[in-house]
Amino acid sequence: MFTFVICFLAGIGAGLGTGFAGMSAAAVISPMLITFLHMEPYEVVGIALASDVLASAVSAYTYGKNKNLDVKNGLVMMVAVLCFTLVGSWVSSLVPSSTMGSFSTWMTLLLGIKFIVKPVMTTKETMAGVDPKKRVIQSVLCGMLIGFICGFVGAGRVELKILNITDEQR
Repeated sequence: MFTFVICFLAGIGAGLGTGFAGMSAAAVISPMLITFLHMEPYEVVGIALASDVLASAVSAYTYGKNKNLDVKNGLVMMVAVLCFTLVGSWVSSLVPSSTMGSFSTWMTLLLGIKFIVKPVMTTKETMAGVDPKKRVIQSVLCGMLIGFICGFVGAGRVELKILNITDEQR
C-alpha cells in the first residue's frame, strides 16, 4: 500500500508540474521513488522518461491548441536538447548510482526553492518584443543546459543502451 501511495503522489506531482510549470516529470518522480522506495536510480530514470514523454505530449498539445507555443524556437531548442542529452547521458554513465540518486534529489529541492523565491513571470507579449536573433541564441544555450541536465539526471544509461554501448565497451 505504501508503494502505491508514493507512486500515486509522484504521478500527481509530475502531472501538475508538467501541466502548470512545463517542468519535467522526472523532477518529481525520480526523487520520490529514490528517496521513499529506495529504487535503483537508473531504473527510476526509465520510469520517469516514460511518463515524461506522455505528459509532455499532452501539455504541448494543450499549449499549442491555445496558441501558447513558439514552434520555431522550440524546434531550435529541441535540436540542442537532443545533442546535449547524449553528452549528459554519457557523463552520467561515469558516475556511481548512489551519487546519481543524491544529485537528483538535491537538484530537485533547489529547483523547487528557486521557483518559490523567483517564479517565471514572462508573458507572451514580453517575449514578442525580444529580438528574434536573441531568442534563437537563448533557445540554443538553454537547450544545451537543459539537455545536459536531462541526460545527466533524467536519462542515465538509456541513450547508451539505445546506441548499444555496454559497460564492457566503455
